[in-house]
Amino acid sequence: MQTTFDERNWLAWLVKVRILILTFLLGIELAIARFSPTPLPVRLFISTILLWYTISLFYVLLLSFWKEQKLQAALQVMTDLILVSLVVHETGGWDSSINFLYPLVIIVASILLPQAWARLVAALAFILYGTVIELNYYGLVPSYCSTHPELKALQAIIFVNLFAFLAVAYLSGLLSNKLRQARVELRDASGALENLQALHENIIQSISSGLITTGLDGRITLVNTAALKLLERTAANLLGIPLCELFLDPLPNAESPQPHGEVRLDPPKSFRKTVRVRVGELTIPDCGVQGYVYSIDDLTEIRRLEREVRMQDRLAAVGRLAAAIAHEIRNPLTSIAGSVSMLRGDPEMSEEHRHLLEIVTRESQRLNSIITDFLAYSRTKQYRFDKVDVVQLVEDTLTLIDHRMTAEKTGIVIERHFATSQALAIADGDKLKQVFWNFCENAVRAMKGGGKLTVSLESHGDDWQVGFTDTGTGMTPQQTEKIFEPFQSNFEGGTGLGLAIVYQIVQAHEGKVWARSRPGQGTTFVLRLRRLDAERSVSPSGALASEPGHSETAAPSQRAVAAAPGRLHG
Repeated sequence: MQTTFDERNWLAWLVKVRILILTFLLGIELAIARFSPTPLPVRLFISTILLWYTISLFYVLLLSFWKEQKLQAALQVMTDLILVSLVVHETGGWDSSINFLYPLVIIVASILLPQAWARLVAALAFILYGTVIELNYYGLVPSYCSTHPELKALQAIIFVNLFAFLAVAYLSGLLSNKLRQARVELRDASGALENLQALHENIIQSISSGLITTGLDGRITLVNTAALKLLERTAANLLGIPLCELFLDPLPNAESPQPHGEVRLDPPKSFRKTVRVRVGELTIPDCGVQGYVYSIDDLTEIRRLEREVRMQDRLAAVGRLAAAIAHEIRNPLTSIAGSVSMLRGDPEMSEEHRHLLEIVTRESQRLNSIITDFLAYSRTKQYRFDKVDVVQLVEDTLTLIDHRMTAEKTGIVIERHFATSQALAIADGDKLKQVFWNFCENAVRAMKGGGKLTVSLESHGDDWQVGFTDTGTGMTPQQTEKIFEPFQSNFEGGTGLGLAIVYQIVQAHEGKVWARSRPGQGTTFVLRLRRLDAERSVSPSGALASEPGHSETAAPSQRAVAAAPGRLHG
């Protein structure tokens, strides 16, 4: 393709140069004919030049639709030889000063055509030039010569031009070969350079870690694909802006003893991420430091898992504490409630005392509710795993919550976005309804002035992903991190154990659950459960390897042992 492109350019250049030379010759010859006596046939000369113009324009049109550049080049060279011979005849034959056009045609032939063609064109030029002179000398055609040399002088002119034509053909052939060789070498070098650049670019773009380079001023000059994916931006939006503007924390310094650190960023389309940044100087030999190279790794999932482990330790400690003291608290609480009930029946008690007893009763009931939830949280739970349809479980929960919100006139609207009409899984249906109800209950409490609850269900790899998104007040990152810990309620009157129990249930199902929230932008609870078709590929020794329709009972601790690593929390 490169060779064809060059020939096309040469042919277009040839037409332009030809028109320029013709215009120059026409002006010179007409000026000579006007200011000095000459036998030049002006009308015939002008007609020949106009014919040459017309043919040149035809070649321009021919170049646009005929793709055979070699044939076009040969045709143009032959046409030029004939028309040059005609112009030499009209301008005086052996007296003509236009015969310098023959060497130009030979040079063009050596550039556009193979080397043998240069010698052939030189021979044809000699034949045509000799023919014109012989015809003029013997009077076989009308002669426009102003002199009449002897035969030996005429032969000398012919052979001198023969030598000149052959010399031009030889030298132009050598130069054109050098030109072609240099063009090939340049093309090969350019191809090697492009391949090297492509290799380096592919290596940079294939690195799994994010890679960003900046100038000395800190403005981004290059971003690889992994960095674009991590930052959730496009290259057009990043190039040229200061890198420090993308992060919430100061970036590490390349000159510090520890040129690495963890920083936070807020992607435009997702939630806050934690990334590790390593920086080094971008040094070019003989030029010194020209910028900085930043390597970025996403630590969000790792830090989430670390929080998960810490939370499991805390939950285990709380569970042990609950099992130890819950019964001890309930026994005196029952005695207090019974004593207060007897005192309320005393007819001599004043209204003030009755009011105080009502406070004691109400608070005792509240304390009893907390102890009940505490026992429910700490008690070993029994699960009945069977084949269930997650879509139907979600629909049943939403139907109940919808009737409640209609009766209470909360102003909350429920939207459903289900990507499938059936989502089969091995689970305890009643426990999952408890999870869904808790998500809905939290969403309703967060939207006291009304809002929208969006419930989605879709396939995500081997899992079903269920999302509950509200438009409520949202939570801070600190609240979101501790949302599944006991006694972390953000609502008045809540015990803070609902989501802790939800976490236990999801853990027993070997699922994932997490919350995403921003203050003032609502909250999203996401639950993932393994699909039924994915369950069948699990080893028979696994907790969820049973066939559809089979029921089993297991404690959360027993099922947690069978859980695959990383399946507990996203």
